[in-house]
Amino acid sequence: QLQASGGGLVQAGDSLRLSCAASGRTFVSLAMGWFRQAPGKDREFVAAISGSGGSTSYADSVKGRFTISRDNAKNTVYLQMNSLKPEDTAVYSCAARRGNTYSYYPSQYAYWGQGTEVTVSS
Repeated sequence: QLQASGGGLVQAGDSLRLSCAASGRTFVSLAMGWFRQAPGKDREFVAAISGSGGSTSYADSVKGRFTISRDNAKNTVYLQMNSLKPEDTAVYSCAARRGNTYSYYPSQYAYWGQGTEVTVSS
């Protein structure tokens, strides 16, 4: 089970940190991803991290502004979002898939959190 939190209403240029807490004792064996879905748009890949935390990947639209990290001792993955833009407004969801290797495709993730809403005003 995944529980995402940390969303909110911020102004352009502000920062937010999203958290996703996982239950269970096999968190280190799960690759994690963050996806987002804006109103009227398809869900899109934002960032992902391998189970070990040694490999990460980002969508071009967030590269240099967002950082994904994980604390396997706390069964938690984070998404630090800096320099937020209005186009970052969306519902952000964390997802998990078994194995060390992440994927860019939502269909490859078996477990999903409920989503947390991020709204960036201009």
